[in-house]
Amino acid sequence: MRGPQCPEPFADGEPPLELNGFVGRTAEAAGLAAALRSARLVTVTGAGGVGKSRLAARVVADWETAHGWVELAPAHDPEFVEYEVAEALGLTDHTTRTPRETVLEQLAARPTLLVLDGFEHLVAATAELVAQLLRKLPQLRVLAVGRRPLGLAGERLFPLAPLGADEAVRLLRDRAREQGITVSDDPQVRELCARLDGIPLALELAAARLRALSPAQLLDRLDDRFRLLTGGGRDALPRHQTLRTAIGWSHELCTPPERLLWARLTVFAGTFDLEAVEYVCSGDGLPDTEILDVLSELLAQSVIAREETAAGPRYRMLDTVRAYGAGWLEATGDAVRLRRRHRDWYLGLATWCELEWFSPRQREVAARVAVELPSLRAALEFCLTEPAEAHLGQYLAGSLWFCWVGCGRLAEGRRWLERSVALESGYERSLLKALWVLGYVAVLQGDSGPARQALQMCRERAEQSANAPALAYAEHRTGCLALVTDDPPRAETLLRSALARYAEIGELNSNVLMGRVELAMARAFQGDLPDAVRLCEDVRRVCEEHGERWARSYALYVLAYAAWREGVAGRARELLTECLRNAHAFDDLLGSVLTLELLALVTATEGDPAEAAVLQGAAARLWPSVGLPLFGSAHYNAPHAQCESAARGALGDARYEECVRRGGRLDREAAVGRALGREGNRPPAAVPAPRGAARWNAVRTGGGCEAGQGR
Repeated sequence: MRGPQCPEPFADGEPPLELNGFVGRTAEAAGLAAALRSARLVTVTGAGGVGKSRLAARVVADWETAHGWVELAPAHDPEFVEYEVAEALGLTDHTTRTPRETVLEQLAARPTLLVLDGFEHLVAATAELVAQLLRKLPQLRVLAVGRRPLGLAGERLFPLAPLGADEAVRLLRDRAREQGITVSDDPQVRELCARLDGIPLALELAAARLRALSPAQLLDRLDDRFRLLTGGGRDALPRHQTLRTAIGWSHELCTPPERLLWARLTVFAGTFDLEAVEYVCSGDGLPDTEILDVLSELLAQSVIAREETAAGPRYRMLDTVRAYGAGWLEATGDAVRLRRRHRDWYLGLATWCELEWFSPRQREVAARVAVELPSLRAALEFCLTEPAEAHLGQYLAGSLWFCWVGCGRLAEGRRWLERSVALESGYERSLLKALWVLGYVAVLQGDSGPARQALQMCRERAEQSANAPALAYAEHRTGCLALVTDDPPRAETLLRSALARYAEIGELNSNVLMGRVELAMARAFQGDLPDAVRLCEDVRRVCEEHGERWARSYALYVLAYAAWREGVAGRARELLTECLRNAHAFDDLLGSVLTLELLALVTATEGDPAEAAVLQGAAARLWPSVGLPLFGSAHYNAPHAQCESAARGALGDARYEECVRRGGRLDREAAVGRALGREGNRPPAAVPAPRGAARWNAVRTGGGCEAGQGR
């Protein structure tokens, strides 16, 4: 078990849950742990189904340093290896940096065990990434899990053999017992385990068949299969062929509908749910009314596994089983049609999610899109590589704006958007949507040149084609660009024009509300706080009517800024606490760090300059993952400068810098937890905030950087 002092794993990098008992492998687990302590790169190798991932998960669960587990099986593009690593570890980055640069920076902060599972189809890309990580991060250890070595210098190989005779029998009996079937330890059972070479996956499949067949019947059927494949020469059968034989034998025992569904399920990447299966896989011999029953049989036979997620129950197919079914799907000549149906389902899902983003189901949408990302990527790849499908790729990449912007995936979104707009689709509407979303993403990344270019192209083409929505969005995001580049008057002009266009076409969604918030910021920067408050109170009202929480958090940020300016620091803290909680829940790094900056100023105002400096240090650590700190904007930087002046004046240079360094050692989770932990626990002698920025005076209370620790 993990001790109380063990670092936590990364936000989303947990090993797969054990859904049933772990059998045997005591010596192997100890040996693998010892190998990891003596070598920085250990690769567990072995045939498919031999239990490599299960053993690795057991060892990692007891590991003494922070760990992150990355499933590479869903990735098909070598370029996406580093995206998968960043995504699995929950490393949010809004900048134009590559995911590799983000991973390097984030993993440098603490000793880490990085697990890369299922890399064998991406060996070159994985090996190149691992080599660079190990070269630049001396505290990093890598546990690779696959069917072949990475081939790197210093790699310690840990070949995993099948289970021994006693452990194989125990596994078969345990799995049978889970289904209410009692199996004795007799010669036929031992012979069955021996014929299956002690391969855990083959034993799992066999145990699932014991509901209908006795061990003797299984032996007869398996023996026939072996003779067919080897011409009677059982001794010549290698272990990887044993597994394929066991899977093929299990496939033969399936009914025709079960075989058909098995093959069709292979179009999914990652996990999938029942609704998706019913749409994608039904028809042509498999009515949708039978899908649930057939899926349940595949689950009972261990062809698929069920797991619980934040988005509800989902299903997963092991890679070896998937590969076997994919071969059958190709052989039927139906693969392209199934991939197109898969694409259609995820186009529909993205459209639904975009609409429901502006609703009380916003957080449900965020959770759903997170678990569906592997299949969304597969759908995007299909659209952008299949002839005549480019317009759907542009539409899909644009419709996922809420995922790229609201859920902390700007870098990946930009990659898909740039690929999509580079294609000539012949569908102007789809192209224009991808262009304004690309411009929006680039604005938030602080990449003003490409942002301006994409938005200008969108505006010009929208005017030529009289596309009113695209024109409004292009103008809106150009106004946003003016706001973060310190031109509030121009930002106000563009934003008011865009909002008028939205009203004219009846557009109301999270983007429109964000336009009103940005207009409020432009008014605040020009000194009109009452107008800014009026705008954001209206946004908050509309958000609450529609259950919208993401745009609402930005409105709360502006209201908190106004409250602080009016000398009501307590009210500002209440608003910022709620703002930070919402932004963090959506993985919105920009919203989180902006809120931390303003919370630091409020904290200084309340009489705790040391804690204010700690929060500034925490924000400083996060900004490189967002972009240019405070957009390089004098207006956005003003609260930061005021806070620093007050805290530095109260603490002195040396103390202030030490507190900033202390904050800089906090990761995002710790920083947010610390900031939220101060709620309701403010210093007793709080100094009232000034009314208006011109009356701001530095707080002159003492205290060290330990103040506020553990609150």
